[in-house]
This record gives sequence, C-alpha cells and structure tokens, in this order.
Amino acid sequence: MLLYSTSISNRLRYVISFVGKELFPDPIEITTDAVQFQAYDGAKINYSEDPFSEAEFHIQPQGLLFETGVKPQQIECFELNFHKAFFPSKGDHPFDLFSAIFYLISRYEEYLPHEKDHYGRYAHYQSLAYKEGFLQQPLVNIWLTDFKKTLERKYPGLLFKHHTFQCLITYDIDIAYAYTKKSTLLKWGGYLKDLLKGNWAELEQRTQVLAGKEKDPYDCFEWLDALHLYCRIKPHYFFLVASKRGEYDKNTPTSNKALQELIGYASQQYKIGIHPSWQSGDDTTLLKEERDWLEVVADKEITHSRQHYIRFELPTTFRTLEEIGIEKEFSMGYGTINGFRASVASSYQWYDLEQERISDLVLYPYCFMDANAFYEQRYQPQQAYAELMQLYQQVKRHSGLFISIWHNHMLGSHPMFKGWAEMFELFMKETVYWDAYNS
Repeated sequence: MLLYSTSISNRLRYVISFVGKELFPDPIEITTDAVQFQAYDGAKINYSEDPFSEAEFHIQPQGLLFETGVKPQQIECFELNFHKAFFPSKGDHPFDLFSAIFYLISRYEEYLPHEKDHYGRYAHYQSLAYKEGFLQQPLVNIWLTDFKKTLERKYPGLLFKHHTFQCLITYDIDIAYAYTKKSTLLKWGGYLKDLLKGNWAELEQRTQVLAGKEKDPYDCFEWLDALHLYCRIKPHYFFLVASKRGEYDKNTPTSNKALQELIGYASQQYKIGIHPSWQSGDDTTLLKEERDWLEVVADKEITHSRQHYIRFELPTTFRTLEEIGIEKEFSMGYGTINGFRASVASSYQWYDLEQERISDLVLYPYCFMDANAFYEQRYQPQQAYAELMQLYQQVKRHSGLFISIWHNHMLGSHPMFKGWAEMFELFMKETVYWDAYNS
C-alpha cells in the first residue's frame, strides 16, 4: 500500500504506522512524490486535498495531522453505519479516518485544560466518547473493520493481515493478605476498626483466620492457578510494593516473607509488572526504588507497569516510566467507569503530543475492571457479568485485544465481595476456556 501526502509529519507517520500494523502484512509506504504515486499500479491512498484519478482511494485531510501543538478542536459527531464518526471529509471516505484515529488514541483531549476527578485524574465524563455515547465501543477497531471492507471493494486482490482475537487476564495485587502476614499492631488495629464500625461478619472471619481455622480471604492464589491451568492461559500480575503505608497504599509490607515468596512464584509462572504506588506518582526516585526492589525479589527485569488507582497524567507519567525502562504500560482505561478510554482494543505506541514524538512505550488498553463495577458503578455480580460479556463480545467481533483487570481481594472469600468469585469462575470456564480451546 502506498500513501501520498503533500507533506509528512510525525503525526502522519504515527497514525499510518498504526493503521498499517492493524490492517496489512507490510507497512504502508508514504511518499510526497506525486509522479511516483500516479505511476504506482497497486493499491494506493491519496491523502491530499485533490484527487488524481479513479485508480486511487482518496481521503481529504481535515488538517489535524499537519498541525503542531494542542488546541481545542471543533468536533461534531454524526452517524455512519450505526456508529459515530467525526471530522467529515470529501473523497472516497465520508470522514478523515486518520485524523479521527489520531485524536482518540493520542488522547488529544487530555492535553487540553480539563476538570479532574476527586483523585486528581482526567474525569471520564469530559471525554468525547462518554458525551457521544461510544465509550462502550472499540470505535477505532470498528472504523478499521469498515475501512477494510471499503478497500476490499476498491482493490479485490489486496492482502490484509489476519488477526486473531486475544484475551488477556490481568491482576492488580494491592493487598495480598487481609488478616495474616501482618504485624501485631496492624492485626489489633484491624480488630478495633471492625469493632467500631460494627463489621460483625468481618470480625468473625478475622478471628477464625487468625486462629488458623480459615484461610485468609484474600489468599485465592492457588485457586487462580487452577483456573489458569484449566483455561490454558498465562495472566499478568502487577504488584503494589510501596515501602511505606499511605492513605492509598495499604499493601502487605515488603518485608513480609510470604509476599516475597508469592512474587517469586508468580515471576516464575507468569508475566509480572510493577503497580506504582500512589506516593511514587509524586516522587520519581520512589518509583525507581519500587521497581528495583521488585526486580531483586522477582529475579528478573521489570518492564511492565500499571498505575495504582489508574493515576496518571499525560505526558509526565509516561515520560517518567520511559526513563526508568518501562516498555509496556497497562493503565489506558478509566478508574471510574468501564469502557474504552482510547476507543481502541489493540496495543499501540504512545505519542507524546507536547514533544510531537513517537515513543517506544507500548500501551495496552483495558476496558473492564472489577473494582470499577463494584465501587464506582455499584453493580451486583450479575450486572457486572452482563457488562463484561458485552465488552468482550464487541472486542471479539473485531478480532481485538480484550484486557480485563481483577483483584485478589475481590475474588477471595471476604463477605463484602460475595458472588464475585463465582462470576469470575463462570467467565473463565464458560468463555475464556472455550475461546482458548478453539484458538
């Protein structure tokens, strides 16, 4: 595939590279040579104001890919094939696909002045996807599916890349153990807290666990191992390893031998990554110390990361992660609602809009997190399961990458989370297992 443009920018290179990787077995070549383009007898896209001939596929640029800096964009969505689109354009395609994709996956709107939520994060309700009702859709993948069909009609012999649907189960281990493996002070503090709040079920369970009569309610790791073996999958684990407890960092102490053994075991069996503490968001040195500690305990290099509380700000957080050697980042989603923050269900390189730079950092967007369903959306397990399956089927329909986030403390036996382990097991055995079996 050859693409013609009157000029070439980093933004254009970036989005054409993404589209090429998603659709074709070979990269899309970009040229500014009109003579070369017109002489080319294969499939070709004219991304300029005026068409040359009927032999090309013409998309008229909206202009975003040739700008520098960030400024408010005039966006009016319209319906196209039962889905939303924007940046209307003349030519063989009804909208500027490349500019629209760039706007969404670069998270352009998050660089503009915006209101933050109560945790200081970009508030989901300000996003175009939420306002226009497509937050629950992998719109970029949907557009690319439609674009592929259009190109097939124009160029019947054109070869496309074959994609297979992928499901990646991931876990955030915020607190490995609820009652055991803690200091005497924390144990008695927990007793007092349950007593003052009248948490009688938790108080009874705490007593039984500490007496050795029940298993710690957050310790479901062997059960998870059995599910992974049954479903023939290899999940990713992200560990919170803050050296000091804080308001939002209540992980099992890093000095705890059981936690260290758990990390060592997980690193041998699965992919593991750092779950940077809330405190490290304000202290790069602390972030590096946490990553270094995890590398020593895991006895392997740590290049994967997901932010605790999904606390990140563009572009500073991702630049910091690049600096300490993180290569794959799994935070692209909201911490307040489930859906597609970047409107995509594919991994892709990050673009630093402030520096107009294509980064080597690869983003892995998720669309479902159990904690969102429980704490933010106030769903019962049955409601969460319905949402989970709706998102899953959409990604599967477009042969995308479905990433979900789960927490061991919600999948154990704590009374607060009754029914969530059963919901997860149903999802794993009735959906994940069969798709893994048939792949």
